[in-house]
Amino acid sequence: MANAAAVKQQKKVPFTYEGVDRRGAKIKGEMLSPNAALARAELRKQGINASKIRKKAQMSLFSGKKKIKPGDIAIFTRQMATMMRAGVPLVQSFEIVADGLDNPTMKELVLQIKNDVEGGNNFAGALRRHPKYFDDLYCSLVEAGEQSGALETMLDRVALYKEKSEALKSKIKKAMKYPATVLVVAAVVTAILLIKVVPTFQELFDSFGAELPAMTMFVIGLSESLQANGFFILVGIAAIVAAFTQARRRSRAFADAVDKYLLKLPIVGDIIFKATIARFSRTLSTTFAAGVPLIDALEACAGATGNAVYRKAVYDIRDDVSTGQQLQFAMRSTGVFPSMALQMTAIGEESGALDSMLAKVAQYYEDEVDNAVDGLTSMMEPLIMSFLGIVVGGMVVAMYLPIFQIGAVV
Repeated sequence: MANAAAVKQQKKVPFTYEGVDRRGAKIKGEMLSPNAALARAELRKQGINASKIRKKAQMSLFSGKKKIKPGDIAIFTRQMATMMRAGVPLVQSFEIVADGLDNPTMKELVLQIKNDVEGGNNFAGALRRHPKYFDDLYCSLVEAGEQSGALETMLDRVALYKEKSEALKSKIKKAMKYPATVLVVAAVVTAILLIKVVPTFQELFDSFGAELPAMTMFVIGLSESLQANGFFILVGIAAIVAAFTQARRRSRAFADAVDKYLLKLPIVGDIIFKATIARFSRTLSTTFAAGVPLIDALEACAGATGNAVYRKAVYDIRDDVSTGQQLQFAMRSTGVFPSMALQMTAIGEESGALDSMLAKVAQYYEDEVDNAVDGLTSMMEPLIMSFLGIVVGGMVVAMYLPIFQIGAVV
């Protein structure tokens, strides 16, 4: 018994194997095991006669081990839902899905889950051993599917939920990434011009011995200031960014204040508002359809909103609903939900189809976010081009203006 316990506590590492199955067909794959001997024994139990077993080379710290992204989890969930719906056994589904994954880290995670399930854990229990990738909501929905005997249906709902959530995040990132990238490039180009190009023109102007235009003097002053204090400016910007990030991470009050301010921003605030309503509706629809009690579903929705204002509002709704109040009236009392969401919720409660009504609300606001992002991108393009033209073009004009003046005098 002691030896068995010691073997169980050994750290499992990935092995690759090649061999033949019971029908004589060649087979290869990966598995986790404490050592090669136990891996061979495990394969023999599965009817596989292994001819080669090798320990898989582990990626070092400097080899850039690929991270597992939320998108990888969404793909895994969709593939598992497809396998289960096709009638493939759970353990075999893990093997098929792992074999088709491009991310080696994700493949290793799937194989770990497979080994946990083979060791006697249920699917939800195996997922809970990896809270970094599978949150409580995900695990609870899978557990509900296992208990009700409809795991394939629940995985399909979870997959849809993850796909919609990731699509929504992608839209918001798209709205922020383009202008941020262009502005950073503009700042870099401007810095290069001020540090490298302007001093060359300054030497030329000094040889003229003439009075320079005010615009040219202003640009030269910026160049001298940046050359003298550029390092300190860069460190200061980095310190401000780091301080803001740490303050938001460690101070709940500061983070809540930032979330509240973001909702008030023009254009961007509207996108965040619509995305928050979409996340709330999608999460509540998924959890309620899965048979999760409304109070517990609201608990899960609070963290999924992604905004402190709505997190507090959802907790208030939960408290009101727990006292017997209808969901629509509890939502209305917070004063932060749009009338369309309130009306659809009321219809859903009265008709007994709350999950489908909330799903329609989520779809509507996801489409609204998509349209808002496209509109923002279309509007930002000419504004950014104008900004670049004024900044870069203004510097070029400032540098050539003295030359033009001298040419006119001659």
